[in-house]
Amino acid sequence: MTISPQSLETLEFPKICARLARYAAFSASRDLALALTPSVDPSDVQRRLRLTDEARRLLDEAPDVSIGGARDVRGPVGLARRGGVCDAAAFLEIAATLASARRLRASLLKLDAAAFPLLRELAVDLPVLPQIEEAITRTIGDDGQVLDSASPQLARLRFEVRVAFGRLQEKLQHLIASSQGESLQEPIITVRNGRYVVPVKASHRRNIRGLVHDQSASGATLFVEPLAVVELNNKWRELQLAEQEEVERILAELSDQVGGHAEAIVAGVETLAALDLAFAMARYATALRCVMPEIIDAAPDSREPHLVFTAARHPLIDPQTVVPIDMRLGGPFRLLLITGPNTGGKTVALKTTGLLTLMAQAGLHIPAAEPSRLPVFSHVFADIGDEQSIEQSLSTFSSHMTNIIRILQALDGSMEPERAEPGVPVTPPPSPDELTRLSNWRKVEPGQWAPLEPRQPAPGLALVLLDELGAGTDPVEGAALARAIIERLLERRVLGVATTHYAELKAFAYATPGVENGSVEFDVETLAPTYRLTIGLPGRSNALAIAARLGLAPQLVERARATMAREDVQVEDLLAGIHRERDAAAAELRRAEELRADAEKYRNRLAEELHEFEARRAQEWHAAREQIEAELRAARSEVRRLREEFRSVSVSRQWLEEAERRLQEARAHLPDAPASAQRAEAVRHLSTPPTPPRPLQPGDTVRVRSIGLSGEILAIDEEERTAEVQVGGFRMRADLAELTREKPGNGKGGAGSERPQYESSGTSLPAPASVSLELDMRGWRAAEVSDRLDRYLNDAYLAGLPWVRVIHGKGAGVLRQVVRDTLKGHRLVASFASASVAEGGEGVTVVRLQER
Repeated sequence: MTISPQSLETLEFPKICARLARYAAFSASRDLALALTPSVDPSDVQRRLRLTDEARRLLDEAPDVSIGGARDVRGPVGLARRGGVCDAAAFLEIAATLASARRLRASLLKLDAAAFPLLRELAVDLPVLPQIEEAITRTIGDDGQVLDSASPQLARLRFEVRVAFGRLQEKLQHLIASSQGESLQEPIITVRNGRYVVPVKASHRRNIRGLVHDQSASGATLFVEPLAVVELNNKWRELQLAEQEEVERILAELSDQVGGHAEAIVAGVETLAALDLAFAMARYATALRCVMPEIIDAAPDSREPHLVFTAARHPLIDPQTVVPIDMRLGGPFRLLLITGPNTGGKTVALKTTGLLTLMAQAGLHIPAAEPSRLPVFSHVFADIGDEQSIEQSLSTFSSHMTNIIRILQALDGSMEPERAEPGVPVTPPPSPDELTRLSNWRKVEPGQWAPLEPRQPAPGLALVLLDELGAGTDPVEGAALARAIIERLLERRVLGVATTHYAELKAFAYATPGVENGSVEFDVETLAPTYRLTIGLPGRSNALAIAARLGLAPQLVERARATMAREDVQVEDLLAGIHRERDAAAAELRRAEELRADAEKYRNRLAEELHEFEARRAQEWHAAREQIEAELRAARSEVRRLREEFRSVSVSRQWLEEAERRLQEARAHLPDAPASAQRAEAVRHLSTPPTPPRPLQPGDTVRVRSIGLSGEILAIDEEERTAEVQVGGFRMRADLAELTREKPGNGKGGAGSERPQYESSGTSLPAPASVSLELDMRGWRAAEVSDRLDRYLNDAYLAGLPWVRVIHGKGAGVLRQVVRDTLKGHRLVASFASASVAEGGEGVTVVRLQER
């Protein structure tokens, strides 16, 4: 089952095929494009559309994909299969085609199987025959000549041909240069009848003996083959013939090889044509800005439209001037009745609907927008245009009726018999009873009848397109016929579009379920059609308005209006009001769309600003967090350093016991305070209200609870709540919460009393007993020297050592330089110098410490 050729011609589908063929790369795919027909099989239609879609996506990713230098070599290959001999040029085309198929196969098989299944499926059918390609390239050169290397015999023969030719030319040149050269018309060598000759003056014919092959038109020159070169000419020609026989033998052998793979090569050419057709469809779809329509199953009880074309454009109209239309059929209505003025676009809407349907079922993407969908139609019928025929005595009305009858018969399933040959009866004449049922018979010749064999109605869904339904006859009868035809189409449950000028059909469409009004608009101000299709409103005739606009006298316009039926005038006025309200509603809708677009724009801008603010806030939060984490890491590092310093101080149990003992001795030597003074002080404390302790300040003597030692505050950091404390000979940083102010009298005199001579301003610490006189720094890194050397000097100073030896080694002198740079500014170092040669020389530095 196929779409009728008449419908294809009426809807101009061959023109689409011709434009598609321009995108084909070689003759085989061009023939496929020109012979393309719509399919009525839903699965085949979907497969074609998907193949075009895959080709479009592939060309978007790799625009250079093509069939290369492939040619339609089915003719030469068929000749080889039948035992014929192909010429050298045909072999070059065969080799190029096989190479293109091999390369394209390799490229397509690399594609993702999930994204390009159909292209990969076709690629599998492309032949891979490297032995044929190699045999051809080894035998035929790029210039289309058989190569000397094709066979040893051919190489030998061609060598002998060249040698024989050289001898022949040499002999003739010697003749020209000899004394016989005066007998020649010109000192040249030419060819006549495949033999080399010299032009001899007719008057000197006897001077040169030989065979005459030709003479000039005037008879003054004879073309003579001298007897001296006859044998050389014969030898040269014999070798040429032997060479030609060898070439033919080689070509025949090569033809046999090609003929043995003829089936695979022909199948490869057809696959290349199918692939190139898909690429051509893809390029054509891209040029027209097409979309792939959705193929659906048309459920009879569905309320959704079956056929939907959004912003559909006729592909044969200039893209710069074509006006898109929105077409829908099925669901609430099955037949659309379009009314409106002539040249308003009714026929274009009709053809666009039919042509896009044929394109989709042929596998072509359609020039429309999303969403676009349609079912697969088993039949597409079209009666468009005026097919008057003087030869067939058909008027406009008759031509339309003939087509409509054919369409209705096809829908009803009746089959009209073919006309029999003259004088040959089709069947015996019907009986009188049968003549009463003439609807079952057709008279084809006088006394000859043919039965109309009824068959089942045509299966599947049909699309019917009728232009100027009921036109060309009396308006009353034409409108009645149009209503009857529409009712029959509704009974057959087809989808259809019809155009008409009859006002009666507008009310019929409004009152009939399954039929909907449509109209194409006309601008009365500019007297030009807008070509926009509106579904749901019937069109106005606009005849009186156009006449008045063109300058017809107002009295005549009003007289014409008065002669119209009152109901017709009311209908026209009502339609005019509906159109005005619709235009106003459309204007309001456009305004609302503009406002919505502005709101969308502002919303998008605010969203962008909010996004930027959130990003900036997140960035600043991350920066602050990183800063806090960095400060926290620095604080932790400082704590670790302090802990290491505390651990580096050699405070042994013996040292603490010694310090406690000396403290007790100091307290024992203090004089006792008078009892009266103690009592007065107690009374003063009882009578005076307690005052809050003042904050710690630099200069205060405090006790560091974490180490149990006392020292003097040097500086306070209020932000970090820490203080720098001088404890004996070293400094430390401690939290304010760890510091306790030393009470007056705790090792000191009372308020206002003088400090005893034996009490120092700081805390007196005993010398640690575990400090060595030498510090061996060999093997240390330079970065470790400063901190560790500082701690060692503090310990040595507290231990009361007068001097120490720092062993750093000689080496390159880097470690020695770092040690001495540290010693230069150290507060505990009085002086330093290199040791004597006997004690280590430049590898040891002797450091003298400050006196306590």
